[in-house]
Amino acid sequence: MIDLDARPEDPRSGSPSLSRREMLGLLATTGAGAMLAPMIRSGAVLAAETPKKGGQIVVALSQEPTVFNPNRPHIEVDRGVHFGLFDSLWRVDEKAQFLPNLAVEIPTVKNGGIQKNGLEYVVKLRKGVKWHDGKPFTSKDVKFTHEMIMNPKFGAYSKVGHDQVASVETPDESTVRIRLKEPFAPFMTAWGDTYIVPAHILEGVADPNTAEFNTKSPVGTGPFRLGSRVAGDHLVLVANPAYHMGAPALERVIFKYIPDLTVLYTQFKGGAVDVTGMQGISAEFYNEAKGLPGVTVHLHYSPSVEYIYFNHGNPKFQERAVRQALYYAMDKKAIIDQVYYGLPKPVEGYLPPTSWAYNAELPKHEYNPDKAKQILEEAGWKAGGDGVRAKGGLRLSFTNATTAGNKLREQTQALVQQNWKAIGVDMQITNMPAAVIWGEYYVKSKFETLLVGIQASVGDDPDCLNRIHSKYIAAKTGSGRNVSQYENPTVDKLLEDGVREIDRAKRRAIYLKLQEVIRTDLAYLPIFSYVRIEGVKQGIVNYTPNSNTLTNSWNMYEWGWKA
Repeated sequence: MIDLDARPEDPRSGSPSLSRREMLGLLATTGAGAMLAPMIRSGAVLAAETPKKGGQIVVALSQEPTVFNPNRPHIEVDRGVHFGLFDSLWRVDEKAQFLPNLAVEIPTVKNGGIQKNGLEYVVKLRKGVKWHDGKPFTSKDVKFTHEMIMNPKFGAYSKVGHDQVASVETPDESTVRIRLKEPFAPFMTAWGDTYIVPAHILEGVADPNTAEFNTKSPVGTGPFRLGSRVAGDHLVLVANPAYHMGAPALERVIFKYIPDLTVLYTQFKGGAVDVTGMQGISAEFYNEAKGLPGVTVHLHYSPSVEYIYFNHGNPKFQERAVRQALYYAMDKKAIIDQVYYGLPKPVEGYLPPTSWAYNAELPKHEYNPDKAKQILEEAGWKAGGDGVRAKGGLRLSFTNATTAGNKLREQTQALVQQNWKAIGVDMQITNMPAAVIWGEYYVKSKFETLLVGIQASVGDDPDCLNRIHSKYIAAKTGSGRNVSQYENPTVDKLLEDGVREIDRAKRRAIYLKLQEVIRTDLAYLPIFSYVRIEGVKQGIVNYTPNSNTLTNSWNMYEWGWKA
């Protein structure tokens, strides 16, 4: 059971929470949307086990976190650290339930937090919360975070849910009133994915994009503070004794960078690593790992999908016939069965099969090299003297990149390379260290093609504006995560309709159609829905896999060693 004295106001021990599914029942579908009484889950959430005080946990990461401002463009390993350093207004647990964090409670109609047909949210903030430097957290920080994200000169990780805001008011230090321009279904999701940053540190900097805060000296309200760093090796988070829900049981969490996944597993097996982290255990070690003494292995599906990602800014990939041919020529079944031991599930869209909006009726992939050749021939792509097809001065020769040392992806690349060579396409493999490839090369769309795992949606909401809408191409607009530079007016319209529609059934219909359009267009080549194989040393308590998050350090505050 939770030690309430040690963890005052723990959201897992009292305050009612609201799931995203419940949230969508708040608004009716008539007119602008008359308010309905929400279904509130009351009483205690599943209680966390009380760990003993002290100790440390070593978490393996496949690369070094480099972005500490959670609202700047970042990747999954950065997010794993953000969970320890920062707080959002609310968070989402493994059952897709919203839990209050910096907010005292989840806004609902019943408690007065949602008003005016879903156009106004009143958020009550916790009192007595301190930043790591001892300064008080107030409503000003929430408003500042929103304004920083919306600053046209600021490169934001995501503006979704913020660009729908008409105004943010702070009637007092513990109240925030947010008015929307129009109903926005993923509001709770988007703001739950927004980490609040300190106004007193960032409001005076000349350029928030280059502030020291972003890469060297983050200050949050989270359960841990940045301790020490050894470049290229590890990062240490130390417990925040003044955390508003009580000091964490652990003294520190160490993030160890191990790019080679075989080495990562070996260190886990040998006891040098306690948690395998986001990358988990490679599929080839799964059977062995299950039998290791003193180890618990979690196998569960994640919201991420493995793709071949095109850079649509490259003219080679702007013709659908090319993308279609490449898909026909890719042996997905061989990748899943031979490389990943049959564990992942093949998918045809951006959502995993666990999503409530998953379209199971999309056309199934067919491996047909002859069909691929026919498509290219009919589209005018003719083989040259070297066997590589060309058209209008463009050769179907390009690079594919992924993380160096990821053996399974490297095996996938080798298979795909041979698949495509057989139809007259030259794919060159140019892998790089994780810190290089997933930096500007990825964020600023400098690649030709990638082998990459992407969670397009946020949590269990199918909204993917930030990943797919054309206005979120960072290489063109400075903000957003549409690194493929994909543009499709029909897709844009469906994405916009999806966030405006409140009715759950109507929303689902929109996202079913969206997946159909993307599948027909083959904006990306989906391969499979990820299976996370996560190893955790026995004796660690409260490690909880959560398919609604990018990485399972989401509740590191609760971690510890069994008493």
